[in-house]
Amino acid sequence: MKRRLILVSVAGCIGATIALPSAATDGNGSHKSKTASVHRERGADGAVDATRTGKKGRTSTVDRTKGADGAVDAVVSGPKGQSATVDRSKGADGLTDRTVTGPEGRTQTVDRSRGSDGAVDATVTGRRGRTSTVDRSKGTDGAVDARVTGPGGKAATVDRAKGTDGLTDRTVTGPGGKTQIVDRSRGADGVVDTTVTGRRGNVSTADRSRGTDGAIDATVTGPQGKVGTVDRSRGADGLTDKTVTDARGGTATTDRSRSADGGVDKTVTGPNGGTRVVDRSRNADGTVDKSVTTTKP
Repeated sequence: MKRRLILVSVAGCIGATIALPSAATDGNGSHKSKTASVHRERGADGAVDATRTGKKGRTSTVDRTKGADGAVDAVVSGPKGQSATVDRSKGADGLTDRTVTGPEGRTQTVDRSRGSDGAVDATVTGRRGRTSTVDRSKGTDGAVDARVTGPGGKAATVDRAKGTDGLTDRTVTGPGGKTQIVDRSRGADGVVDTTVTGRRGNVSTADRSRGTDGAIDATVTGPQGKVGTVDRSRGADGLTDKTVTDARGGTATTDRSRSADGGVDKTVTGPNGGTRVVDRSRNADGTVDKSVTTTKP
């Protein structure tokens, strides 16, 4: 079981996922391909603003400003004019706290503090005033344990231990006492394998191996013995392509290519033949724009 303290996403607050219709059509004249884009530009203070245009032509903006302490604040405006703010401040210990105010004025705060062992604790106060805490402690081997306590007082623990090979294993114990164990081991080629034992004793494994081009392949075996594979290959431009075959034999491919300005483009083809094309371009100020075109099979 993986316990995570889920923080409020500003984009989630205002529903800023968006898109723009493409001119591509099928034989009947109806749209099959849709495009979304992100345009970034760097302000005078070095903070990067963004304008996102979605599949239906609606836009949202992220306006960032850098404060005197170096922390970056943001105002996120959604397609219907609603806005949320993220106010960050850096404390004397160098940690950055955060207050997120949603479109309706409710706030979430994240207050971080550093313990005497250097581990960072956090207190999260939600929009309704409920509080969750993350209490971290560093062991003698340098691994960081954690205790996560939710608003209702229920707690989960993450116990990490670093082995002689330098890898960190993990035992997660949930509020009900059930555990998940992640055991890592390094092979002769330096690649890390993983065995995960779930709360009900079911076991999954990831067996990795390094090819002659340095790319890492993987064979993943699920709790019921079903097997999937990840086959990576490194091209002459140094980019890594990938073919993923799932337990049912379905195959998805990721083909990466480097453009003249150094940006990395990507074409992902799914098991059903649908594609997702990511086209990146670098601006004069060093920021990177992105256009994503999705085509259904």
